[in-house]
Amino acid sequence: MPLALVHARYQLLEIVRIPVAIFGSAFFPAATMLFFVVPFAGDDATGATYATAAMVTFAVMSANIFQYGVGVAEDRDQPWSSYSRTLPAGPGPRFAGRILAGLAITYFSMLPVVVIAAVATAARVTPAQFLLGAGAVAVISVPFTLLGLAIGYSLPSKAAIVVAQLIFFPLAFGGGLLSGPDDAPGFIKAVAPYLPTRGAVELIWAAVTDWRPDPRAMVMLVVWVAVLAAVAGWAYRRDEGRRFT
Repeated sequence: MPLALVHARYQLLEIVRIPVAIFGSAFFPAATMLFFVVPFAGDDATGATYATAAMVTFAVMSANIFQYGVGVAEDRDQPWSSYSRTLPAGPGPRFAGRILAGLAITYFSMLPVVVIAAVATAARVTPAQFLLGAGAVAVISVPFTLLGLAIGYSLPSKAAIVVAQLIFFPLAFGGGLLSGPDDAPGFIKAVAPYLPTRGAVELIWAAVTDWRPDPRAMVMLVVWVAVLAAVAGWAYRRDEGRRFT
């Protein structure tokens, strides 16, 4: 664990040196909150709470897909990445440190959304619901972390940026993050339960409201985690093999 914390500190220092990377992951969810949630659902306590939870999920997606997808791909181009793989500690502490750093960025990226919801909307949660929601954030970050790692270890940095952008918005729209739980268009309702974004947002909704998650979405979320873990592991092993052959 101490080695993992060292790697996490290193990752955070690298990110802090380029502040735009941190603010970028928080900007889009906060901007969406300001322009779409506050004007249209800000006075409705129930609607604002559901919308805030969706924007938190949006922030989790943004932080993890881009932090890992683009960040890992860029790190692979650096000599330090090849050197760190020769160290006797192995990949475990490096992975754990990257995940801890990513989780810290995830919580930071959702702070503007939470603050906007608290001061500019009627959204309200109890302290217990807030803590459950914070815990759910760590859970739903798993599939998006794995997706980011799969992109980062599979593609060069320039391609990773494009692929992350191409994947991000369809997942957000298709998962129903930009509409209410029961207000999505018919085609979104048809495909949403089979996307990881829907399972993720339903976990957040269940944590902060009385929403009952769709069993299909929960099963598919587990399936996505398993599939993305396999793809990320394969991509890492392939990249490892290329570097030492």
